[in-house]
Amino acid sequence: SMAFAPPRNMDGPKLQTKMSTWTPLNHQLMNDKVFEERRALLGKWFDKWTDGQRRRILVDLLERCSPSQQKFCAKQLQDRIPTEALDFTTKLPRVLSLYIFSFLDPRSLCRCAQVSWYWKYLSELDQLWMLKCLRFGWYINFSPTPFEQGIWKKHYIEMVKELHVTRPKTPSKDEFVVIDVQPVRSNIPEAKRSMPGRRKNKEKKELPPWRSSDRHPTDTIRFNYLDNYDP
Repeated sequence: SMAFAPPRNMDGPKLQTKMSTWTPLNHQLMNDKVFEERRALLGKWFDKWTDGQRRRILVDLLERCSPSQQKFCAKQLQDRIPTEALDFTTKLPRVLSLYIFSFLDPRSLCRCAQVSWYWKYLSELDQLWMLKCLRFGWYINFSPTPFEQGIWKKHYIEMVKELHVTRPKTPSKDEFVVIDVQPVRSNIPEAKRSMPGRRKNKEKKELPPWRSSDRHPTDTIRFNYLDNYDP
């Protein structure tokens, strides 16, 4: 066929085909035509290959490529498959990374220190922890040298350890004073206050299941934790 054998009759000078697998190097039109035929044939072969065979061919092609061609392939892959979960600290300036870290609370900064060595370095800088200490009025009585890093984080941890945190306690039931509430008596006679449809018989109504028989229940008092009755 045309793709595997040189043409028999060709007008013009003799085609240069030596060491070119019958590709006419000195005839651009014939060169493009033969290239497109072989390209289509290669595509048909590639479609019929298995995944493992395709991977082997791709590795062989990359090994035959020059460094510039490999960079071209990398650019094509980057455009088609963008990198996911990119570490922003490797792309942004350090001042911007620190600005992002400054919005995190101390617990989150400690978790960031477990991601990688560089994140540990950034999340323990004094620029982040000094502001958190000064917010509570926790100062240090010396000036750290430029070679001493993480001083303010250590100081923050030590100050937190010294805090005495007390939890709110619920007082006992005896401390509650239940006010005896009496219904408001009206001067209107009972006959006038009776509504149509109201029961006239004086039989005792059965209480609903959520009502107790006690007229002055004490279980309705709820303690509010925001109220501090402890002097």
